[in-house]
Amino acid sequence: MTHSIAELLSRPEGKTLEFKRDLSSPRNILKTLVAFANTAGGRLLIGVEDGSRELLSIENPLDEEERLCSLIADNIEPRLVPSVELIAFGDKTLLGVEVYPSGSRPHWLKKEGPDNGVYVRLGSTNRKADRELIAELKRGAEGKSFDEQVLPDLTVDDLDFDAATACFERHRKLVKKDLESLRFVTKHQGHLVPTVGGMLLFQYFPN
Repeated sequence: MTHSIAELLSRPEGKTLEFKRDLSSPRNILKTLVAFANTAGGRLLIGVEDGSRELLSIENPLDEEERLCSLIADNIEPRLVPSVELIAFGDKTLLGVEVYPSGSRPHWLKKEGPDNGVYVRLGSTNRKADRELIAELKRGAEGKSFDEQVLPDLTVDDLDFDAATACFERHRKLVKKDLESLRFVTKHQGHLVPTVGGMLLFQYFPN
């Protein structure tokens, strides 16, 4: 996680931070992750008593990490890929989840469907989005031009950087960080992925 655990524990729950004692209420956890993705992103710490901030630790941490990853993969649409990690803090083990603002909004709980399973973050609470807000989330996600749309199933390795360098050599020396400023790649859920424009121009074809 980008913030220290001690710092997070000192902060109140809010738009981008929530604590859970365990995975005993998976639906509430999934609602929080969906709401984070649909709003401004956020961090969830599991193994912390909400009110007292007492560290409870995670029993069977590897099993619980796998369980959480399965819950996310099986119950949220479109696919959400947050950062999930086990965190050692003193003699305790916590489970941390960092969700990034998503370009694939709106996300929803699969069992509740795209009309009733969309949640957003309002303060420290998760609120079900009505039709008007769902439409607004869609408009926001669709605001990019076609060539800037992300291809989340690909990686930057699918772009031919040598071809891009050759294309620009008469004008400038291209470095890899330029790929983002030129919109050939963009950040999606915390990772750099190619855009449609990047792949149309510089798709890598192995020999």
